[in-house]
Amino acid sequence: MTATAQPRARLGVDIGGTFTDIALDLGDRIVTAKVLTTPQAPAEGVMSGIRAALDDAAIRPDAVGLIIHGTTLATNALIERKGARTAVIATEGHRDTLELGYEDRFAEYDIFIEKSPPLVPRDLRFSVPERCDVNGQVLRMLDTQAVEHLVPQLRARRIESVAVCFIHSYANPAHEQAVREILAAALPDVAVSLSSDVCPEIREYDRVSTTVCNAYVQPLMASYLHHLAAMLADAGFDCPLLLMLSGGGLATLETAIQFPIRLVESGPAGGAIIAGQIAAECGLPQVLSFDMGGTTAKICLIDDFRPPASRNFEVDRAYRFLKGSGLPVRVPVIEMVEIGAGGGSIAGIDRMQRLQVGPHSAGAAPGPACYGQGGTEPTVTDADLMLGRIDATRFAGGRLHLVRDAARQAIASRIAAPLHLDETPAAHGISEIVDETMANAARVHAIERGKALATRTLIAFGGAAPLHAARLAEKLGIARIIVPAAAGVASAVGFLRAPFAYDVARSRHMRLAAFDPHVLNRLFQEMQAQAQEIVARGAPGQALSETRVIEMRFIGQGHETSLPVPVRALEAADAAMLQQAFHAAYAAQYGRSVAGVELEILTIALRIEVAGPPPRSWPPAPPRPAPEPIECRPVFDASVGRLAETPVYWRPDLPPGTALRGPAVIAEPQTSTLVPGRFDAQIDPAGNIVLLRRTADAAIAKEAPA
Repeated sequence: MTATAQPRARLGVDIGGTFTDIALDLGDRIVTAKVLTTPQAPAEGVMSGIRAALDDAAIRPDAVGLIIHGTTLATNALIERKGARTAVIATEGHRDTLELGYEDRFAEYDIFIEKSPPLVPRDLRFSVPERCDVNGQVLRMLDTQAVEHLVPQLRARRIESVAVCFIHSYANPAHEQAVREILAAALPDVAVSLSSDVCPEIREYDRVSTTVCNAYVQPLMASYLHHLAAMLADAGFDCPLLLMLSGGGLATLETAIQFPIRLVESGPAGGAIIAGQIAAECGLPQVLSFDMGGTTAKICLIDDFRPPASRNFEVDRAYRFLKGSGLPVRVPVIEMVEIGAGGGSIAGIDRMQRLQVGPHSAGAAPGPACYGQGGTEPTVTDADLMLGRIDATRFAGGRLHLVRDAARQAIASRIAAPLHLDETPAAHGISEIVDETMANAARVHAIERGKALATRTLIAFGGAAPLHAARLAEKLGIARIIVPAAAGVASAVGFLRAPFAYDVARSRHMRLAAFDPHVLNRLFQEMQAQAQEIVARGAPGQALSETRVIEMRFIGQGHETSLPVPVRALEAADAAMLQQAFHAAYAAQYGRSVAGVELEILTIALRIEVAGPPPRSWPPAPPRPAPEPIECRPVFDASVGRLAETPVYWRPDLPPGTALRGPAVIAEPQTSTLVPGRFDAQIDPAGNIVLLRRTADAAIAKEAPA
């Protein structure tokens, strides 16, 4: 009789600005690890975390069947301007598109406005004669000699990467492809990014910016990913390495190296995915995802269990939260708001003697003062330690022992003394400021999208979110909070639940009055083949699902409305269907539509993904009383304004059905959940901590599905 093969484990790795999180799925349980990120050599931190998780699970590298990785390296390289020495080759007359941008002012009344300088300075931007029109017809053939004459200049300037961005190349990529062939032959070590590959869509500045960002980080990401793959192989891993994409899908190593710009929001995407799945498992169609780590907090409004998707994103905003002040990137992303509010956010006093927190972070090195690594600036983590919310000996799974005296000294000297306060009220002030910053960002995000917050459930995860979730919920009027299992490394867990998927979009201008289904069908077939090929590399032989979208607008408008379309060959009669669907969608979004105005199609898009499993379900759990706490310690109680002895429970000791009343702290290896006195806590059948606010408003939560 042949023994049944044991299923191989799966490993999720998330590099954040402060911590690198590891989630090892063994099938019947998840083993986690949290280690400090190593900014100068990020692969070292990854391997350190992986070794810690394997040691805790007592398994060897060859027992792992899949590694899924998300990283902030591409984002950090763009923000810190530490990418490759990049050149741009543009159509003659379009050399300065990158600097002209939208030709507007994102802060029109600010006479001291400062725009971030372009990633590529003018002396590294070149142009050559060529031209295609909006339909892809060649108006001027590419001057190949002009391209060849650029080769010595690129070599002399030690160019490492080139972005080729020709006007209307989304409609006809032939000229860009010819440039790549010339450069590949003459400069084989130089990376080349074509706008027709990276972003084959209309809007010249967005396409150029996206392609330049891709070229800027490509050598760095290629080097890092090849190095990490080699280290994993040397350590004995013989499994595939997949990369988390910012749109919520997965891609192979080769795809990630070719299009590293698609990794810019890969970590937060994992968090939104896990929040959407928890919402589905709990039957909660409207939730607010709250992910607070060491460097930033991410907030996402999720309706009907699926995180909202977008293809517009900005990196490195010069003005906080102000649209237009960053680098536009047109790639598939999960739509969310990111705030410079994390455990490492630095607190200080401004010139008007006001307490401010963030957006600057102490990062992993030196980190908060309590890390004992030389940091002297007070941070949110220092405040949480002073308020008794964190156990200094169990932080990050006990791998990092916090120094309480260092936190006290930092807060006393930088915050308490200037404000003439004691250390404890000063620490509470830091916590209140960062909570209000996050609450305000959530309010603005919801208002911009016409969404209500009070009726939602808050799903809190990340190393710092469970500590601040209750106060954030109070500020937003939310009565129910869910803290999932393995909350401290939930984004890494989300990687393991992400579908293998790939998005493709192409622009094709067409008036609806001249609707040609054959052109659109041909494009959809080409896009389908491209996406299926990429997905099949990582998920061969698995069942695939496909969604399609057409973006339309009134002629003369600047923005489009997305319309889902059936996955089949379009016919001439579908023009009427598209017209009717557009008017209905437009009226739903803006309150009314406009009759008698001609419509036009600008972009089509599709997504291919592996069909995921249905939401899991668990049998009801009988009520259980809370066990004895593992300890009691002083925790700040805002209702009385002082530290009060508070019971601390160890989360692994709380089985489903356990109920307890606040105030309390529920500790676990990678985070702790603060249960204020105004909340009750219970463990649901899935092992999630559910907090319910004991107020009249809590009736909202009790009416929601369990």
